[in-house]
Amino acid sequence: MSEPAKRRVNYEDLYTIPENMIGEIIDGELIATPRPSGEHSNAAFALSAEIGPPYRLGRGGPGGWIILYEPEIKFGDNILVPDFAGWRKERFPGWPAENWFSAVPDWICEILSPSTARNDRIRKMAIYARYEVKYLWLIDPRDKTLEIFRLKSAEWVRLAGFAENDKVRAEPFHEVELELGNFWVEKGPESPLVSDGE
Repeated sequence: MSEPAKRRVNYEDLYTIPENMIGEIIDGELIATPRPSGEHSNAAFALSAEIGPPYRLGRGGPGGWIILYEPEIKFGDNILVPDFAGWRKERFPGWPAENWFSAVPDWICEILSPSTARNDRIRKMAIYARYEVKYLWLIDPRDKTLEIFRLKSAEWVRLAGFAENDKVRAEPFHEVELELGNFWVEKGPESPLVSDGE
């Protein structure tokens, strides 16, 4: 006896996941991952603070970009939610009527965590290449690293890797030096547990 055919996942299925999760559709599979950790959130805030003013707002840099945090992007039948996506202003499609963007970004950044690293590095990187995203950054807050990739002949080429407190000038945001040390927070002492009635 043959197995029944799997029902194809569609956009409405994203509404079935808990509100404290991030939902994506990758190669027909519904993927739900937990909200980011503190390390992840800190790296995201630091990246936004470093590239937002010079590239999104044009303060101390060339401007010319629309950069969004956790946008839904439709790549064919896939709905992906990168940590950051950026479009050069002349390519930005404007605000869509749907929840997702269908115009391919010029740059994507994924901030890796133990629950997302495998999908980010393997499945999502392959989709980004297939749809010709030009630049991809991978930030790993646990290893304190930043990797820079550029698409060339439909393949990702690793341009550079940075770590710890490096000063970074990286495509496509090479006009401004980034302070990578701002992306990491050293762990403080453990907080004592507080119990009721004490």
